[in-house]
Amino acid sequence: MNTSSQIPAKQIIHVSGPAELLDMPSEYQELVKRQLMAHTEGELSGADDYVKLFYFLTDDPDEKKICCQLALDELEHYKRAAKILLDIGIDTSFMISQGLEERAFYATEAVKSCKNWAERALISFLVEDAVIDVLEEMTESSYQPIADMCPQVIKEEKLHVGHGFRITREMCRSEEGHHQIQTALERMWPVTLDTFGRSDSERSEQYITYGLRIRTYKDARERFARRARLKLEALGLNVPSDEANRKFL
Repeated sequence: MNTSSQIPAKQIIHVSGPAELLDMPSEYQELVKRQLMAHTEGELSGADDYVKLFYFLTDDPDEKKICCQLALDELEHYKRAAKILLDIGIDTSFMISQGLEERAFYATEAVKSCKNWAERALISFLVEDAVIDVLEEMTESSYQPIADMCPQVIKEEKLHVGHGFRITREMCRSEEGHHQIQTALERMWPVTLDTFGRSDSERSEQYITYGLRIRTYKDARERFARRARLKLEALGLNVPSDEANRKFL
Protein backbone atom coordinates (compact mmCIF):
# COMPACT_ATOMS: atom_id res chain seq x y z
CA MET A 1 0.00 0.00 0.00
CA ASN A 2 1.34 3.43 -0.96
CA THR A 3 1.36 5.73 2.07
CA SER A 4 2.93 8.75 0.38
CA SER A 5 0.03 11.04 1.35
CA GLN A 6 -0.08 9.94 4.98
CA ILE A 7 1.81 11.66 7.79
CA PRO A 8 1.81 9.42 10.86
CA ALA A 9 1.51 10.57 14.43
CA LYS A 10 4.28 9.41 16.74
CA GLN A 11 4.27 5.64 16.31
CA ILE A 12 6.50 2.67 15.75
CA ILE A 13 7.80 2.67 12.18
CA HIS A 14 10.15 0.18 10.56
CA VAL A 15 11.46 0.56 7.04
CA SER A 16 13.74 -2.29 6.02
CA GLY A 17 15.34 -0.79 2.93
CA PRO A 18 15.10 1.21 -0.30
CA ALA A 19 12.05 -0.61 -1.68
CA GLU A 20 9.96 0.06 1.43
CA LEU A 21 11.28 3.62 1.61
CA LEU A 22 9.45 4.40 -1.64
CA ASP A 23 6.15 3.52 0.05
CA MET A 24 6.71 5.95 2.91
CA PRO A 25 5.40 9.53 2.99
CA SER A 26 7.49 11.93 0.94
CA GLU A 27 8.31 13.83 4.13
CA TYR A 28 9.86 10.71 5.65
CA GLN A 29 11.87 10.06 2.50
CA GLU A 30 13.23 13.60 2.49
CA LEU A 31 14.18 13.42 6.17
CA VAL A 32 16.09 10.17 5.61
CA LYS A 33 17.92 11.71 2.65
CA ARG A 34 18.78 14.89 4.53
CA GLN A 35 19.98 13.05 7.63
CA LEU A 36 22.20 10.81 5.53
CA MET A 37 23.51 13.69 3.43
CA ALA A 38 24.50 15.61 6.57
CA HIS A 39 26.15 12.54 8.08
CA THR A 40 27.95 11.65 4.85
CA GLU A 41 29.27 15.17 4.39
CA GLY A 42 30.27 15.44 8.04
CA GLU A 43 32.32 12.24 7.90
CA LEU A 44 34.11 13.36 4.75
CA SER A 45 34.83 16.74 6.31
CA GLY A 46 36.17 14.93 9.36
CA ALA A 47 38.67 13.12 7.15
CA ASP A 48 39.72 16.45 5.67
CA ASP A 49 40.14 17.89 9.16
CA TYR A 50 42.65 15.20 10.09
CA VAL A 51 44.84 15.42 6.99
CA LYS A 52 44.36 19.04 5.88
CA LEU A 53 44.22 20.79 9.26
CA PHE A 54 45.34 18.68 12.22
CA TYR A 55 48.26 17.03 10.40
CA PHE A 56 50.03 20.35 9.91
CA LEU A 57 49.61 21.47 13.53
CA THR A 58 52.18 19.03 14.92
CA ASP A 59 55.80 18.08 14.29
CA ASP A 60 55.40 14.81 16.17
CA PRO A 61 55.64 11.96 13.60
CA ASP A 62 53.52 9.66 15.77
CA GLU A 63 50.74 12.25 15.96
CA LYS A 64 50.98 12.80 12.20
CA LYS A 65 50.59 9.04 11.73
CA ILE A 66 47.54 8.99 14.00
CA CYS A 67 46.00 11.86 12.01
CA CYS A 68 46.35 9.77 8.86
CA GLN A 69 44.92 6.67 10.53
CA LEU A 70 41.89 8.49 11.93
CA ALA A 71 41.31 10.16 8.57
CA LEU A 72 41.03 6.67 7.06
CA ASP A 73 38.32 5.84 9.62
CA GLU A 74 36.39 8.97 8.69
CA LEU A 75 36.71 8.21 4.98
CA GLU A 76 35.41 4.70 5.56
CA HIS A 77 32.44 6.14 7.45
CA TYR A 78 31.76 8.39 4.48
CA LYS A 79 31.84 5.39 2.13
CA ARG A 80 29.35 3.43 4.26
CA ALA A 81 26.84 6.26 4.35
CA ALA A 82 27.44 7.09 0.67
CA LYS A 83 26.55 3.48 -0.21
CA ILE A 84 23.20 3.79 1.61
CA LEU A 85 22.46 6.98 -0.33
CA LEU A 86 23.51 5.42 -3.62
CA ASP A 87 21.06 2.59 -2.95
CA ILE A 88 18.26 5.18 -3.02
CA GLY A 89 19.58 6.91 -6.11
CA ILE A 90 21.73 9.68 -4.61
CA ASP A 91 25.35 9.92 -5.74
CA THR A 92 27.55 11.84 -3.27
CA SER A 93 30.80 11.50 -5.20
CA PHE A 94 30.67 15.25 -5.92
CA MET A 95 31.53 15.84 -2.26
CA ILE A 96 35.01 14.40 -2.74
CA SER A 97 36.20 17.36 -4.79
CA GLN A 98 34.50 19.99 -2.61
CA GLY A 99 36.43 22.17 -0.19
CA LEU A 100 35.30 22.42 3.43
CA GLU A 101 33.67 25.80 2.84
CA GLU A 102 31.58 24.42 -0.04
CA ARG A 103 29.83 21.83 2.10
CA ALA A 104 26.50 23.04 3.44
CA PHE A 105 24.58 20.06 4.84
CA TYR A 106 26.79 19.78 7.93
CA ALA A 107 26.94 23.51 8.62
CA THR A 108 29.18 23.74 11.67
CA GLU A 109 32.46 25.54 12.34
CA ALA A 110 33.67 22.37 14.05
CA VAL A 111 34.73 20.80 10.76
CA LYS A 112 35.81 23.98 9.02
CA SER A 113 38.43 25.53 11.25
CA CYS A 114 41.10 24.59 13.75
CA LYS A 115 43.68 27.13 14.88
CA ASN A 116 46.05 25.13 17.08
CA TRP A 117 46.78 21.77 18.70
CA ALA A 118 44.64 22.54 21.76
CA GLU A 119 41.62 23.07 19.52
CA ARG A 120 42.50 19.89 17.65
CA ALA A 121 42.39 18.03 20.98
CA LEU A 122 38.98 19.44 21.87
CA ILE A 123 37.49 18.77 18.44
CA SER A 124 38.23 15.08 18.91
CA PHE A 125 37.38 15.06 22.61
CA LEU A 126 34.17 17.11 22.44
CA VAL A 127 32.87 17.46 18.91
CA GLU A 128 33.33 13.82 17.95
CA ASP A 129 31.76 12.82 21.28
CA ALA A 130 28.74 14.98 20.44
CA VAL A 131 28.52 13.18 17.10
CA ILE A 132 28.52 9.86 18.96
CA ASP A 133 25.47 10.99 20.93
CA VAL A 134 23.65 11.57 17.65
CA LEU A 135 24.85 8.28 16.19
CA GLU A 136 23.65 6.38 19.26
CA GLU A 137 20.15 7.70 18.60
CA MET A 138 20.49 6.65 14.98
CA THR A 139 21.22 3.05 16.01
CA GLU A 140 17.49 2.92 16.77
CA SER A 141 16.52 4.53 13.47
CA SER A 142 13.28 3.45 11.84
CA TYR A 143 15.24 3.19 8.58
CA GLN A 144 17.11 -0.09 9.05
CA PRO A 145 20.15 0.67 6.81
CA ILE A 146 20.94 3.66 9.06
CA ALA A 147 20.53 1.59 12.22
CA ASP A 148 22.81 -1.11 10.79
CA MET A 149 25.51 1.38 9.82
CA CYS A 150 25.96 3.12 13.15
CA PRO A 151 27.37 0.60 15.69
CA GLN A 152 30.70 0.12 13.90
CA VAL A 153 31.01 3.85 13.25
CA ILE A 154 30.43 4.53 16.96
CA LYS A 155 33.07 1.96 17.95
CA GLU A 156 35.67 3.71 15.80
CA GLU A 157 34.61 7.22 16.76
CA LYS A 158 35.09 6.35 20.42
CA LEU A 159 38.77 5.73 19.69
CA HIS A 160 38.98 9.23 18.22
CA VAL A 161 37.33 10.73 21.30
CA GLY A 162 39.68 8.80 23.58
CA HIS A 163 42.71 10.12 21.75
CA GLY A 164 41.42 13.68 21.95
CA PHE A 165 40.83 13.24 25.67
CA ARG A 166 44.35 11.95 26.22
CA ILE A 167 45.86 14.94 24.42
CA THR A 168 43.66 17.28 26.46
CA ARG A 169 44.54 15.59 29.75
CA GLU A 170 48.26 15.62 29.00
CA MET A 171 48.22 19.31 28.07
CA CYS A 172 46.32 20.16 31.26
CA ARG A 173 49.15 18.75 33.38
CA SER A 174 51.31 21.81 32.70
CA GLU A 175 50.42 25.41 33.44
CA GLU A 176 51.05 26.49 29.86
CA GLY A 177 49.13 23.55 28.38
CA HIS A 178 46.23 24.09 30.76
CA HIS A 179 46.05 27.73 29.65
CA GLN A 180 46.06 26.69 25.99
CA ILE A 181 43.24 24.21 26.53
CA GLN A 182 41.23 26.72 28.56
CA THR A 183 41.60 29.32 25.80
CA ALA A 184 40.62 26.77 23.16
CA LEU A 185 37.60 25.73 25.23
CA GLU A 186 36.23 29.27 25.14
CA ARG A 187 35.82 28.90 21.38
CA MET A 188 35.17 25.19 21.05
CA TRP A 189 32.44 24.84 23.69
CA PRO A 190 29.83 26.92 21.82
CA VAL A 191 30.95 25.40 18.51
CA THR A 192 30.41 21.92 19.97
CA LEU A 193 26.96 22.73 21.30
CA ASP A 194 25.98 24.23 17.96
CA THR A 195 26.58 20.87 16.27
CA PHE A 196 23.22 19.74 17.64
CA GLY A 197 21.28 22.33 15.62
CA ARG A 198 18.64 24.92 16.49
CA SER A 199 16.46 24.34 19.54
CA ASP A 200 13.39 25.62 17.67
CA SER A 201 13.97 23.46 14.60
CA GLU A 202 10.79 22.05 13.10
CA ARG A 203 12.84 19.28 11.52
CA SER A 204 13.93 18.16 14.98
CA GLU A 205 10.35 17.23 15.86
CA GLN A 206 9.81 15.58 12.49
CA TYR A 207 12.79 13.28 13.02
CA ILE A 208 11.26 12.14 16.31
CA THR A 209 7.80 11.67 14.78
CA TYR A 210 9.21 9.32 12.17
CA GLY A 211 11.54 7.45 14.50
CA LEU A 212 14.73 8.81 12.94
CA ARG A 213 15.84 10.49 16.19
CA ILE A 214 14.91 9.99 19.84
CA ARG A 215 15.48 13.45 21.32
CA THR A 216 14.94 16.99 20.15
CA TYR A 217 18.05 18.96 19.28
CA LYS A 218 17.58 20.95 22.51
CA ASP A 219 17.25 17.86 24.72
CA ALA A 220 20.21 16.13 23.05
CA ARG A 221 22.40 19.20 23.47
CA GLU A 222 21.51 19.66 27.15
CA ARG A 223 22.11 15.97 27.85
CA PHE A 224 25.53 16.11 26.21
CA ALA A 225 26.48 19.38 27.92
CA ARG A 226 25.80 17.97 31.39
CA ARG A 227 27.96 14.93 30.74
CA ALA A 228 30.82 16.76 29.01
CA ARG A 229 30.91 19.54 31.60
CA LEU A 230 31.70 17.01 34.35
CA LYS A 231 34.65 15.60 32.36
CA LEU A 232 36.06 19.05 31.64
CA GLU A 233 35.69 20.28 35.20
CA ALA A 234 37.49 17.14 36.43
CA LEU A 235 40.49 18.41 34.45
CA GLY A 236 40.35 21.72 36.29
CA LEU A 237 38.82 23.62 33.36
CA ASN A 238 36.24 26.39 33.59
CA VAL A 239 33.43 25.57 31.19
CA PRO A 240 31.69 28.56 29.57
CA SER A 241 27.97 29.15 29.81
CA ASP A 242 25.94 27.01 27.44
CA GLU A 243 24.50 30.19 25.91
CA ALA A 244 27.72 32.16 25.43
CA ASN A 245 28.76 32.88 21.82
CA ARG A 246 26.26 30.42 20.40
CA LYS A 247 24.99 30.68 16.83
CA PHE A 248 22.19 28.12 16.99
CA LEU A 249 20.28 28.69 20.23
